[in-house]
Amino acid sequence: MTQIKPGSKIGILGGGQLGRMLAMAASRLGYRCHIFCPDVRSPAFQVASDFTIAEYENEDALLEFASSVDVATYEFENVPARTAEIVSRETLLRPGARALEVSQDRLTEKDFLNDCGVKTAPYMAFQTEEELDAAFKEIGRPSVAKTRRFGYDGKGQLMIKARKDIEGVMGMTSGVPAILEGFVAFDREISVVVARSASGDVAAFPVAENVHTNHILDTSTVPAQISEVVEAKAKVMATRIANALEYVGVMAVEMFVTDSTGEIVVNEIAPRVHNSGHWTIEGAETSQFEQHIRAICDLPLGPTDARGNVVMKNLLGEDILDFEKYLADPKAHYHHYGKQEPREGRKMGHVTWVNAEE
Repeated sequence: MTQIKPGSKIGILGGGQLGRMLAMAASRLGYRCHIFCPDVRSPAFQVASDFTIAEYENEDALLEFASSVDVATYEFENVPARTAEIVSRETLLRPGARALEVSQDRLTEKDFLNDCGVKTAPYMAFQTEEELDAAFKEIGRPSVAKTRRFGYDGKGQLMIKARKDIEGVMGMTSGVPAILEGFVAFDREISVVVARSASGDVAAFPVAENVHTNHILDTSTVPAQISEVVEAKAKVMATRIANALEYVGVMAVEMFVTDSTGEIVVNEIAPRVHNSGHWTIEGAETSQFEQHIRAICDLPLGPTDARGNVVMKNLLGEDILDFEKYLADPKAHYHHYGKQEPREGRKMGHVTWVNAEE
């Protein structure tokens, strides 16, 4: 495989906080970064050597961007397929377009996971009210209706507890392709952040236990309160998925766990660095961001061991205004994403504590 040596330039599609933290990690290893994003206020622009402000459909801008870098990657999974195809004409794209194809459509994703031998919630596709009614009869209640594309942080989702809820679902989906999933009665949510290099080496971080509030991640805690058997099984599942995709880079696999049985159900995959992996910056021997750079450049993967008990908390909206409290805490590691407007529910930063109880 082609190794991208320090001193080279890495292209990043997307200019949010994940792109920002990728660029910071790349700089530490001696790489320069070129950010491509349509948003003139992208926080990743603040820490990159180059940036392009253009729409993802702008073929000329994409080709110029791709020809200026030695390898390209992305910080969010809704990069248009056409964008990925254009960029891959001029430079290496890691992860490849296959990961985008699978993760961008919930039906494709569920089919892929089941083909990998990974358990998911039962599901059926629908688009019309008649198809939803048939799916509801098959899946039962409670169940969750989700648009097949462009959903995150609870957007494009609605719980169905009774037949009367079907009308609300059709209003939400507006006739676009959707999927109905059976509700999983779980005890805890976990995620595995796993890296696979261009040479095929794989390394998984310790499992994080996640708590969501209003469908948005609130905290990630390591170690997760699960057995060693469940931890090992979760890592094997994530590794199987990464290998099946011939993935290059860091990805996250979100899962549900039932304590009494040790059963694991995969909820979804994210082909990128992930919010639930932010704890690794201070809490692991190698951060997920450095690991992603190592993987796409085909460098040796770093050690993934945790440095102790770790808690990461998201700072949403005006939470970021409490910065003095966190800066005064000697155990707190405070991160501000450089965003100017603290809107409700917007991810503005995070705080991590390592061995705070000691």
